[in-house]
Amino acid sequence: MAVKDQRDTRQRSSSDERREQVIKAAVKEFAAHGFHATSTAAIAKRAGISQPYIYALFPNKRELFLAADRYVVDRIRGAFLDAVRGKTTPEERLEAMGHAYIQLLGNRDEIRFQMQAHAAAGNPELAEPVRQEFTGLWEDVKRMSGASDEEIVAFMAKGMLLNVIASLELSDDFLPEKGHA
Repeated sequence: MAVKDQRDTRQRSSSDERREQVIKAAVKEFAAHGFHATSTAAIAKRAGISQPYIYALFPNKRELFLAADRYVVDRIRGAFLDAVRGKTTPEERLEAMGHAYIQLLGNRDEIRFQMQAHAAAGNPELAEPVRQEFTGLWEDVKRMSGASDEEIVAFMAKGMLLNVIASLELSDDFLPEKGHA
């Protein structure tokens, strides 16, 4: 019995790893081409698997896109949660989350995916789940920081500006602390 349990655990672990590999490939493809122009064949190729295997992991492209959105938002959420540990004031927490977000900006695929996810919300099938991920992150930032609504608006607005700067690969001259915002 223990051998079967161990094998089941390895299979689940391998399946979870494969699923994450596919999600990471999907983030890259969706970031580059958007929801409509990205094919599951391209994602499968990038992930090094067959296209039918994608459908063993996800029922359709929509669900894969939404899994990729959750993955990116969860990475942000996790970075913020790590950043606020040991910080006592809302200002300290927001500052720490801001520094953590700057580190995440180095992953251009995830930044561009966020932009694509927001654009894809024009699709009625994607609008509500994408909106829920964003508003969930907003609420988590509010809860983790303890900041006021006004401070959260400023924090999130700065984050969106940083997304644009990173996505367009603009110089540091465009950063808010350089006097442009």
